[in-house]
Amino acid sequence: MEYPNVLVEKREHIGFITLNRPQAMNTFNVPFARELNDALWEMERDPEVRVVVIDANGKHFSTGISLDEFKNKSPKEYREFIHLMDEHNHTIARMKKPVIASVKGFALANGAGLSFACDLTVAAEDARFGTTAINVGLICLGPAAPLARNVGLKKALEMVLTGDMISAAEAQRLGLVNKVVPADQLEEATLELARKLAAKSPLALQAGKAGIYGMQDVPYSQALEMLSDRFASLCCTEDAEEGVCAFLEKRKPEWRKR
Repeated sequence: MEYPNVLVEKREHIGFITLNRPQAMNTFNVPFARELNDALWEMERDPEVRVVVIDANGKHFSTGISLDEFKNKSPKEYREFIHLMDEHNHTIARMKKPVIASVKGFALANGAGLSFACDLTVAAEDARFGTTAINVGLICLGPAAPLARNVGLKKALEMVLTGDMISAAEAQRLGLVNKVVPADQLEEATLELARKLAAKSPLALQAGKAGIYGMQDVPYSQALEMLSDRFASLCCTEDAEEGVCAFLEKRKPEWRKR
């Protein structure tokens, strides 16, 4: 499917979703948010795609929700609107496939939330992150959910309540970014990580993501039981048998396409 506000492409078992409102700094509006979610689910359903990358056209990843959207809405309309703006946070967590954010320029407010919600993030050295809505009388509560899970309560409160921006290096130190690279190496570094994941067993990737997300807010012993059961189920799959045999036979495994 073609979307005017996001571009989609597939290469080497990697699905690319490119934010495509550069003239508006890739800000969220209703069509943009809907198309982003539709594109994510399209990638999730595609059996050829094993890993998803979200990148952006223009200078910036995304600077949040377009401020033009904050007018002439009833309370019910605002509730529906904000739920749509935050839908990607649910979508990425529900997807079986890993999602990588490739961040350049500003990732602010809802744009920061999108990066925080992705499973992995690669950032350019000059990228800046911030939950900045407080500076215009709003508040970044949607982005706060994935933010707090990554950095903890006190740091999340500091970032959301002050609206201060942080560097890519600081975001990496806090656990919000996996890798920081020079700006001219961002695309290649992101592709390198995506290729590395795409070469793994799709079923094992899915089991790993689902297991780690599933253990959140679960008591330790219950989490261990759940993870053990999921690992045991994976052991019964063709991918597990193929992976072990390939290692013992010193050859490259041939994974199922799922």
